[in-house]
Amino acid sequence: MTSPADEHRRIAATFTERVRGTQDWDAPAPPEGWLARDVVRHLVEWFPSFLESGSDVRLAKGPSVDDDPVAAWQIHSAAVQELLDDPATAGKSLENKHIGTIPLDKAVDQFYTSDVFLHTWDLSRATGQDETLDPTMCAAMLEGMPEHEGAMRSSGQFGPRVEVPEDADVQTRLLGFIGRDPSPVE
Repeated sequence: MTSPADEHRRIAATFTERVRGTQDWDAPAPPEGWLARDVVRHLVEWFPSFLESGSDVRLAKGPSVDDDPVAAWQIHSAAVQELLDDPATAGKSLENKHIGTIPLDKAVDQFYTSDVFLHTWDLSRATGQDETLDPTMCAAMLEGMPEHEGAMRSSGQFGPRVEVPEDADVQTRLLGFIGRDPSPVE
């Protein structure tokens, strides 16, 4: 089994490639109404607040996403990796009224790293880069999501399911499940 630190390192590296490959930060992106920079903004803004509200962790902050989305992402991602690589993190917990108390590294893996994974597709789609996601990770995520579908949809974080062919590949089925239209861009 891959550690949360190794999993983040792998997934963040792919997202970092997409960030560095972005030529137009104002390109429309999924979810509807977002721009490419908003995908990065989402990741660098929600997660520090999540950590601060349930633990004593404070991540280093970079420049505004509006000023420098690449640096904002790189500083944020490095801070998350430093947290996960720190041996002391194994002894810390995160408390949250919705999820209870869980080990901090598990919280990062479950809520944040998986979000980076999914938003890799959004940034890729917005910027015309490789949209391919790891099929093993897609399958693992898709396997666990249906039992939480009601909570997921009511959170406002996921759109309505997009119907895809029954024989679609696992990435297409995952994207449809989370409310993304995986149809090819014309």
